[in-house]
Amino acid sequence: MGADGRIAVISGASAGVGRATAREFARKGYHVALMSRGQAGLEAAAQEARAEGVSAMSLQVDVSDAEAVRAALDRVETGMGPVDVWVNCAFATVIAPFMDVEPEEYHRVTDVCYHGYVHGTRAALQRMLPRDRGVIVQVGSALAYRGIALQAAYCGAKHAIRGFTDSVRAELIHRGSNVRVTEVHLPAVNTPQFTWARARLDGHRPRPVAPVYQPEVASQAIVWAAEHPRRRRYWVGISTAATVLGQRFAPRLVDWQQGITGRRSQTRDAPPPARDNLFRPLDDTRDFGAHGEFDDESRESSLLQELSQRRRTAALLGAAGFAAGAAGFAAAHSIRRRP
Repeated sequence: MGADGRIAVISGASAGVGRATAREFARKGYHVALMSRGQAGLEAAAQEARAEGVSAMSLQVDVSDAEAVRAALDRVETGMGPVDVWVNCAFATVIAPFMDVEPEEYHRVTDVCYHGYVHGTRAALQRMLPRDRGVIVQVGSALAYRGIALQAAYCGAKHAIRGFTDSVRAELIHRGSNVRVTEVHLPAVNTPQFTWARARLDGHRPRPVAPVYQPEVASQAIVWAAEHPRRRRYWVGISTAATVLGQRFAPRLVDWQQGITGRRSQTRDAPPPARDNLFRPLDDTRDFGAHGEFDDESRESSLLQELSQRRRTAALLGAAGFAAGAAGFAAAHSIRRRP
């Protein structure tokens, strides 16, 4: 049955990172259950998975509805079998100054990006805990560590997911459970987000903060994390590492940098989207796929992720490099000391 008959559920699977992740799980032989609001995108994603020779189930679900999420999982386990991997990847945002975001818009972003993860995690644990096995992957962002201008609602939700996940992980350890929870934090990714996100940018169109990566870079990291869940979290892309470390060691400098460049780095000279998907899906009748409008500048690999997947090799190379450097320094020092 491929991948030993393992089953993965992916939310936000109709487009972007979720879409690429569904395809990557299918390529690895997993049977997949795909959750999203947009029917056309879901069906296209399911067809891509089936083309890899696996079973695929599409489920039109709004993850902000806890009961709908539980009902969808019931359908998956009845129709396909016990779920092995659950990936929380649903997404919604408003790209605008905080004071230009209405309360109901802020609530909507929080309901999808935070409460959607809570509902998904709870539904998955209700099934995984009695079996004492399973993996939950929380798809996060560099913005889970550092808030940026124009994205207060999204950044707040991503920060909340980290705190929530730490609590859940501690409780699993207390129970002695073999269920694992891991996080994958992403850089800017070339997805349809910037085609259909609600934006108020004085007539400009949003764009991702460079450098931008293709969604396949993210999907490969997510599947790797699902299969290697003992690490608490993974960072994808050197820009993610730089963001996390910059916030840790020089937060005031990052405040200043964001104040100067935060708006300019997220806008382009093009009219804003005429429609958005905040409350209604745009891929209900049209498939947008995984990629956005930035193929020409998007990176197709992440050295940081490759090193992360080859930690032993990287450690050996680092040790060898250190030893060679130390030997060279010692030799040079010895030569300088000769009379």
